[in-house]
Amino acid sequence: MTALATAPRAFGEEDTVTDTTHSSDEPEDLDANAADNEPDEGDGDDDGERADDISAAGDGSDDGSGDGSGDDESGEDRAEPTDSDLFRQSEIAADYIEGLLDILDFDGDIDELVQNGRPMVEVVGGRLNNLVGTRGATLEALQELSRLAVFRQTGEPSRLLLDVGGFRASRRKELVAVAKNAAEKVKQYGESVRLEPMSAFERKCVHDVINAMAGVESESEGVEPSRRIIVRSAED
Repeated sequence: MTALATAPRAFGEEDTVTDTTHSSDEPEDLDANAADNEPDEGDGDDDGERADDISAAGDGSDDGSGDGSGDDESGEDRAEPTDSDLFRQSEIAADYIEGLLDILDFDGDIDELVQNGRPMVEVVGGRLNNLVGTRGATLEALQELSRLAVFRQTGEPSRLLLDVGGFRASRRKELVAVAKNAAEKVKQYGESVRLEPMSAFERKCVHDVINAMAGVESESEGVEPSRRIIVRSAED
């Protein structure tokens, strides 16, 4: 896998593009206990559940199968974006976020990179909780706005991933525990477990864990914002 990155930039600094380098290479507790007997699908942060969520810009969100690829109107296959294209998307999104945060008078640094085949923007610094919101709701909204900013400039849908203050990484760890807990309950009691509603990013994290485990499977049900995962025995 390829990771492209620039040095972090502070809000308010002028954009300076540095040479890219190549190297290798998503909080609140969800309690599976609270939802013991109810039923879901999987895929992962980055491109989402299996065919569920497509962003307003037309790309696959973290939990959907749509990835922005496929046939265009002429019926010809759309070319896969190159690393340069993806990095350009991260630059556009970083510019958008930087301008927005300047208006809001937030301090911090912005990293632009390409990781695991998708553009990413990470915002780090203090006083960033308001940019995350309850269960990451504000962060998800900012991510969609950033994707739309990319779409406006490039005409192409983007699977850009935005993180603020390391929220996604922390949340992913919590969701791993939730998924394992649900899987253990299914194996122990033989009954399906329905988790509480989650965002596309959260569902993908859970699906990834369940898909890697033997004897259990997951699928998603419902519509946003009440879409949730059901974990059940693979023998059902």
